[in-house]
Amino acid sequence: MSESMNREQALQSILASVKVYYRSFMQKPYRTGERIPYASRVFDESELVNLVDSSLEFWLTSGRYTDKFEKQLGEYLKVPFCSLVNSGSSANLLAFMTLTSPLLGDRAVRRGDEVITVAAAFPTTVTPVLQYGAVPVFVDVTIPQYNIDVSLLEEALSPKTKAVMLAHTLGNPFDLQSVKAFCTTHNLWLIEDNCDALGSTYTIDGIEKFTGTIGDIGTSSFYPPHHMTMGEGGAVYTADPLLHKIVRSLRDWGRDCVCPSGNDNLCGHRFDKQYGELPEGYDHKYVYSHFGYNLKATDMQAAIGCAQLEKFPSFVEKRRHNWQRLYEGLQDVQDKLILPEAAPNSIPSWFGFLVTCRAGVDRNKFVQYIESRNIQTRMLFAGNLVKHPCFDGLRKSGAGYRIAGTLETTDRIMRDTFWIGVYPGMNDEMIDRMIEVIHTGVHL
Repeated sequence: MSESMNREQALQSILASVKVYYRSFMQKPYRTGERIPYASRVFDESELVNLVDSSLEFWLTSGRYTDKFEKQLGEYLKVPFCSLVNSGSSANLLAFMTLTSPLLGDRAVRRGDEVITVAAAFPTTVTPVLQYGAVPVFVDVTIPQYNIDVSLLEEALSPKTKAVMLAHTLGNPFDLQSVKAFCTTHNLWLIEDNCDALGSTYTIDGIEKFTGTIGDIGTSSFYPPHHMTMGEGGAVYTADPLLHKIVRSLRDWGRDCVCPSGNDNLCGHRFDKQYGELPEGYDHKYVYSHFGYNLKATDMQAAIGCAQLEKFPSFVEKRRHNWQRLYEGLQDVQDKLILPEAAPNSIPSWFGFLVTCRAGVDRNKFVQYIESRNIQTRMLFAGNLVKHPCFDGLRKSGAGYRIAGTLETTDRIMRDTFWIGVYPGMNDEMIDRMIEVIHTGVHL
């Protein structure tokens, strides 16, 4: 028997043992009374087998599983260009910094330019804007959709506005029809932070599309609580080949060369051109056209992601089922609580179930009651980002950001809103338990 056959047999023996290990020790069904988390990993032996297979290959950095994942995620989203990165926050950083590239000419975002966004958000939607030296312009949101109030867009506009960067809140798409039209009219870039909405769809101009693919760039996160996971990880996707070229350069140290790691001179012109003020023939693999980063994920992460993608459509359907069961089960407490609503023209892939307390219901006491009954809750991320300590210096200086109008509804969300989970590992018993606890707690 050949050495290669022996190696293959050894690999298959290891992978078979991994399957046995999962089936024997890692399947943990919910037991009545156990804590109900707002989110958790949902996986089976396939993720473990892929992970071990990749680890035994010991390539470690991006490799064959990365290529497979990028191709398959792009096919799912129906978008031609997809780049895997090491987190959703890095995806947002990469998406925004792509818009600062000198390759974009007059449309490039420069320091001092403005980007319209919201303060009822996760901070890393806004952080790249601030860190670069551009100016976030915060606009209020609406309840019960928890997305940007599009009636305020024109008020937020200024001669310095270059882009709009918004998240689809907890899977509920923002008004893409209005936002996209606004961006088109004023020649603005649109970044869709799709980290909480992978699998959501929106019908625009009569065509149903996945969120994240309607603007210029979309981003995803694969952190454990998200719609699918690879532990840490994220993605940036676009239909624009120039934006894709910039994304890849910035992700891969700022290189001008497009040859993947471990491959040399695929173009055949590694040593025969001149760049910048470098000598002619300088090794193209070490020519840098951007001030970039290393934001690649490992192939072990991608291996997990490939197994998750196979399950992903079922994850989306289960999230919708769980959300709907909660919604129907809480209809009779709408005098106490504002229940969430899907955006018109959308079919959300829900990340969570948002609740806003009406007058007479103390959010803090209500949440503590729910938590005391072994049900995990979360705030709507920052609530109002500009109220946080990270903005202390900016508030004192009065510079670095501006607010268009007021953030009255954002402040209400900060005071009165929370959410519970709908992740696909939940069963009907868990959903019904949450409904029961909410019914009791809201009347205390």
